[in-house]
Amino acid sequence: MPERHIYLDYNATTPLRDEVRDAIIEDLTVYGNASSMHEDGRLARARVEEARRAVATLIGAQAGDIIFTSGGSESNNTVFNTMRLIGSAPNGATLASGRTGIITTEIEHPCVLNSAASLKALGFNVTFLPVDEYGKVKMDAYRAALNGSTLFVSVMLANNEIGTIEDVKEIARLAKEAGAWVHTDATQAAGKIPVDVDWLGVDYLTLSAHKIYGPKGIGALYRRKKAPLYPLIHGGHQENGMRAGTYNNTGILGFGKAAELAKNELPEYGRNMAALRDRLLRGLEANVPTIKINGHPKDMLPNTLNVSFPGAEGEAILLSLDMKGIEASTGSACASGSLDPSHVLMAIGMWPELAHGSIRFSLGRNNTEADIDYVIETVPPIISRLRAMSTLGCCNIAASAR
Repeated sequence: MPERHIYLDYNATTPLRDEVRDAIIEDLTVYGNASSMHEDGRLARARVEEARRAVATLIGAQAGDIIFTSGGSESNNTVFNTMRLIGSAPNGATLASGRTGIITTEIEHPCVLNSAASLKALGFNVTFLPVDEYGKVKMDAYRAALNGSTLFVSVMLANNEIGTIEDVKEIARLAKEAGAWVHTDATQAAGKIPVDVDWLGVDYLTLSAHKIYGPKGIGALYRRKKAPLYPLIHGGHQENGMRAGTYNNTGILGFGKAAELAKNELPEYGRNMAALRDRLLRGLEANVPTIKINGHPKDMLPNTLNVSFPGAEGEAILLSLDMKGIEASTGSACASGSLDPSHVLMAIGMWPELAHGSIRFSLGRNNTEADIDYVIETVPPIISRLRAMSTLGCCNIAASAR
């Protein structure tokens, strides 16, 4: 076993905070069904509504606009399924006349990309917007794609792999001018940067508890009043008929506590994470020759650093780091196991061999300067050793970084 354990994969998931764990344990004694009218049911329901208010406050929303789900993927699928129903004829066989255009980007989370692909298979006109070398949506391409038939626009607020923050406010403004509904997947942004649904101007926004030190298996969907929404899961009357199923009280209570803490600590979190990220960046640039930093130099999450190491293979880097007690990733946790290079890195113009040598360091509230210094000390000899073994050869390392 390695002497140290340093977790740098917070974008994949976060450890449960002690305060969240305590809130969950306390709630385990409240066994009432939140849909029941008796005293125990009313107590359970009151706690659900308290948590709903905390989640709403995190994104500047009204409590009544929050719908609890099982996570980000369900929330995203619910919105896309709504657009499918709006755009389809009553018999579901052909597309209705009018608005059938869907716009998203090439760098979305797989649950959005696959949802969009499913609509394309049904005959919707789906546009996957290109991005520039930093992962920013190419706005000229976006403006060209918008027209009178555009039904729906979905652009993530912050990318999970490279940390680039998109200009969702402007994207939403243009979409609303065209009469389209707007959605943003904010699972990586909420709790890391300020998020306000009114400022952004979006109709739908997706959240997930386990990205902000809450429990897994619980998420939320913000839906602006009067924005259309059809349930993905049919059944009972829960969530005003928008999401059936017995309330996951423990998950919801944990989510609420995590959201409350994230909101209260947001400025301090941002400063601390940016300082640690920049420390790591400076250390790697000073000690590892020929590396490439991926993502926008300014508009980026404070905790995310994606680095390409030409001449070294990503999985070999990860295994070597793991043996030293450092846990990072090669990209999205949902793409783990795939042999294909990151679709995000390919979209920003990287060639496959370099994409395969890229590591995402995503920092969190438990990391310290000592942790970062240990990473800076550990990475250079690993990269040097792997480059010496690489079939690229030393003479091709510089070329591969271009």
